[in-house]
Amino acid sequence: MSGHSKWSSIKHKKGALDAKRGKIFTRLIREITVAAREGGGDPAMNPRLRKAVSDAKAKNMPNDNIERGIKRGTGELEGVEYEEITYEAYGPGGVAILIETVTDNRNRTVAEIRHLLSKNNANLGESGSVAWMFDRKGYIVVDKEAKSEEELFDIAIEAGADDLKDDESNFEIFTDQDSFEEVRDAVTGAGIEPVIAEISMIPQNLIKLEGSEAQQMLRLYDAIDDHDDVQNVYSNFDIDEAEIGE
Repeated sequence: MSGHSKWSSIKHKKGALDAKRGKIFTRLIREITVAAREGGGDPAMNPRLRKAVSDAKAKNMPNDNIERGIKRGTGELEGVEYEEITYEAYGPGGVAILIETVTDNRNRTVAEIRHLLSKNNANLGESGSVAWMFDRKGYIVVDKEAKSEEELFDIAIEAGADDLKDDESNFEIFTDQDSFEEVRDAVTGAGIEPVIAEISMIPQNLIKLEGSEAQQMLRLYDAIDDHDDVQNVYSNFDIDEAEIGE
C-alpha cells in the first residue's frame, strides 16, 4: 500500500474535523488572499486562485467572504499582510517533512514550529535540505467503489494524467501541475467525487516507521497541522494501517 495515500487519508480525516471546527475557512481565506496577491484577482487568469475559490465554494463558503479575500489580496481592501514561508524538517526515523505556512509574524511562527518539532524528536533543517525529495504534482484520490480501474484509467489518461495506482482501498491519480484541472474535471464529469483533489508535494521515496517512532510521527503531524499558521504538511513516512488506527 502506498504510504502517500495513507498519509493523505489521515489528512482527509483531519480535514473533516477541521471543517467542524471552522478552521478550514481560515485556511481557505488565507490561500485566496495570497493567491490573489501573487497572481491577480481574476480566477480565469490565475490557476492558483481558481483552485482556491473552487475549494472554498466546495466547502460552502459565502461568496462575500471569497470576494473580500480576493480584494485583500489585490489591495482593494485593507487587511493583514501575510507572508508565505516553507519550513523543512527531519522527523522521527529521519523522515522528511515540508511545512507550508502563511503568517503575519515569521518570528513567532518559526519559534512555535521549532518547539513542536523538538517535543517530538524532530528538528528544523536548512533550506533545500528535504524539498528535493518531493515533486509538486496534481494528486487525485478516488474510492474504489466509484469506478473500475480500467474505466478510471481511461478517463484519467485521456484527460492527461501521468499515472494511476491501485492503493487497495483507493485509486491514486497523478498529474503534472498543468494537467491537474483538466484531469480533475474529467473525473468529476464522469460522476465521480474524489476523496482528495489537490496540488500536492509527492515524496519520491518512503521511509517505513514502526512502533514508538510511528506514534511519535503521528502526534507530530497532528500538532503541526493544528497550528494556526500552517496551511499544508507533507511527509514521506510509511506507516501500517494498524499503527494509524482510527
